[in-house]
Amino acid sequence: MEFDWMRALKGALATVIGAFSAFWGWMGWLVVVWVALMAMDYATGTAAALKGGSWSSRAAREGIWHKTGEVVVVLVAALGDTVLATVVEQLPVVELSLPQTGLLVPLVLVWYALTELGSIVENAAAMGAPIPGWLLKLLALGKDAVDGAGNGLGGGSV
Repeated sequence: MEFDWMRALKGALATVIGAFSAFWGWMGWLVVVWVALMAMDYATGTAAALKGGSWSSRAAREGIWHKTGEVVVVLVAALGDTVLATVVEQLPVVELSLPQTGLLVPLVLVWYALTELGSIVENAAAMGAPIPGWLLKLLALGKDAVDGAGNGLGGGSV
């Protein structure tokens, strides 16, 4: 009997996806989507700049710094979630009017994901792709909704 590579590959992929889902849950997939969108935004931005004849290593470095800053903000949100959860659970003398803890990271990740999607669409337009106007409107509505939810918690965007 011949070894079925395709079946083995599918089984291995299903195992990896299942293990990842069991370990990280939906938040892990949100991180994976955000990282993939950052890579896609960088790639489409580079392609758009090359097409327009405006690519420069300085602009490419700025893009990397921008993405690095996003990673820092997500890490700060994760630490903030941890600190706020600790305060709520361990310091009953401190009153926090939070509907629940653990909201910072998902809100930040969704906000960044929607931002990346908008940037990817803009890059695609710069490469010559026609863009439906409603797509940009819906992405902006989603981002505004996340902003509203974050602002309702007492925060705001910088």
